[in-house]
Amino acid sequence: MLRDKVVVVSGVGPGLGRSLALRAAHAGADVVLAARTESVLAETAAEVEATGRRALAVPTDITDEPAVHALVKAAVDTFGRVDGLVNNAFAVPPMTPLADVRIEDVRSGFETNVYAALRTTRLFAPALAESGGSVVMINSVAVRHSKPLFGAYKMAKASLLALAQSLSTELGPRGVRVNTVAPGYIWAPALRGYFAHLANERGVSERQVYDEVAAGLDLRRLPEPDEIADSVVFLLSDLSRAVTGQCLDVNGGEYHH
Repeated sequence: MLRDKVVVVSGVGPGLGRSLALRAAHAGADVVLAARTESVLAETAAEVEATGRRALAVPTDITDEPAVHALVKAAVDTFGRVDGLVNNAFAVPPMTPLADVRIEDVRSGFETNVYAALRTTRLFAPALAESGGSVVMINSVAVRHSKPLFGAYKMAKASLLALAQSLSTELGPRGVRVNTVAPGYIWAPALRGYFAHLANERGVSERQVYDEVAAGLDLRRLPEPDEIADSVVFLLSDLSRAVTGQCLDVNGGEYHH
């Protein structure tokens, strides 16, 4: 689906970021990996290369504009083109009621979750326009609910969704598509650790915690990172060549939209 394309993935970590890189590689893409942690980048790059595709690891703080300029230059200089960009970088916003949260903390969450995605997309836009490329924003099921303590999180993710829709309108005439994937629970290391913590607090098995949460999803199981990544691969590929400005919920049926 992505044969000989070049895909840039930001926010590469041990969970979804790793899966995004590897599923793109398995679909035939060479992958540019961006994150602040060099050890994680090196490990994921080695796994990409084990698939037979090329990998370029670029340590990057996407909140720093010169660093993103360097990322763009490294990608284009190495591969000569960029066909896809996945804005996956994420920072946990304050889980505090909006009535009490410090405005500076809300602003800090926007820096990584919204402004960095805008910065990265517009700096890659010329290369993406040359290739008729595609952008995918990784969003969250938080845009579908208003649970307590999620106010700052929802604010950032709702802004990211609006950003993707507006960029779709602005970049569409240049041949660039911009879409969004909104996962819910992702059965990855971070969530596994959290469920283990809950199980320990309650004196129950981790499986019981899992089953209780999964009971609220139509599929009765939590999506895994590769399943989220496969939806992203679809949106990066030519199979979705007439799809832009859309948000695809990948949540196992937790919410319907």
